[in-house]
Amino acid sequence: MGNYTTCRSCGGPLGSDDIAIYRKLVFRGAEDFLCIGCLAAYFHCPREEIEKRIRYYRESGECTLFR
Repeated sequence: MGNYTTCRSCGGPLGSDDIAIYRKLVFRGAEDFLCIGCLAAYFHCPREEIEKRIRYYRESGECTLFR
C-alpha cells in the first residue's frame, strides 16, 4: 500500500499538487512521493520552477493529473 499522506524524504504533509507533479515528472504509477520542496532538490532546481510547471499543467487543461 502506498504512502499518499507524507513526503518520503522530509515527512511533511502532501497535497494533491505534490502527488500530481511527482507522477507527471517522475513516475506515473508511483505510490510514495516527494513534496514540492524535496522534488525541487531531487531535480537540483528552484522550487519556483516546479510551481511554475504545476501552473502550466493546470492552466493548459491537457493533463488529467491537474484537474
